[in-house]
Amino acid sequence: MYGTIKKVAAIHDLSGFGRSSLTAIIPTLSSMGIQVCPLPTAILSNHTGGFETYSYVDLTDTMDDFIDQWKQLDLHFEAIYSGFLGSTRQIDIVSRFIDHFGTEDNLVVVDPVMGDNGALYSSFTDAIIPEMRRLIQKADLITPNFTEAGYLLDESCACQQFDDSTAKDWLRRLSDFGPRIVVITSAPDMANPQNTNVVAYDKQDNTFWKVGCRYIPAAYPGTGDTFTSVLIGSLLQGDSLPVALDRATQFISQCIKASYGCNYPKRNGVLLEKELGILNMPVLISGYEMM
Repeated sequence: MYGTIKKVAAIHDLSGFGRSSLTAIIPTLSSMGIQVCPLPTAILSNHTGGFETYSYVDLTDTMDDFIDQWKQLDLHFEAIYSGFLGSTRQIDIVSRFIDHFGTEDNLVVVDPVMGDNGALYSSFTDAIIPEMRRLIQKADLITPNFTEAGYLLDESCACQQFDDSTAKDWLRRLSDFGPRIVVITSAPDMANPQNTNVVAYDKQDNTFWKVGCRYIPAAYPGTGDTFTSVLIGSLLQGDSLPVALDRATQFISQCIKASYGCNYPKRNGVLLEKELGILNMPVLISGYEMM
């Protein structure tokens, strides 16, 4: 229908302070002309990365009622996007959500948030891993970081030989769980240790892609949420997978570069508001290559 705005159901937590999860996803996708319909899993005073304390309200008990209302409204989404899920019960709820709202025409995206820097987040135990393997079977696209990919595959995250051959092996094996497209972020670049890579596989076309970026020695919460949001927005705008990967990588790189030189606590996240305008500028494609 003319004038219809595409909608994304975003199943994530909401932090009142700190640019992560919904507070990063909503402005990013909105800037790309896409309506975000949030299904909050929890409300926090601030995100947990780098803060000693936080207030937390678990919304698990409200999610089914929330979803029932959406069913009554007969809502349809061009994409479903889930991220951090705090319990097995929430994973079950998301699984049922995908069963009901997922179609052959929409894009189901699962960011299997479990850990980073070689370890699970403190709120998780190893019990989360088989549950997340079960959930990604329902996805069209998954975006684990390097650590999460290792846990899903039961591979060491201290891999010393993550060359193109190993990357292809990991990507293929992750796609064997079910998703058509697999994207691994923060992958080490064995040929150039000063860089990190985003590597991807499209099972339908049997194509592998790689986008490199300069490593900046700073960690900002929420960059994974923003990366996946730009990736989804780009695909919904009609871009090809390599172009979407390039746009997402370039945008995150610019956000980190613009933030790194400023003197403020990195736990506050990248200075997203200053950079959102880039998403509406002409796309300059230069970084992707076939692998």
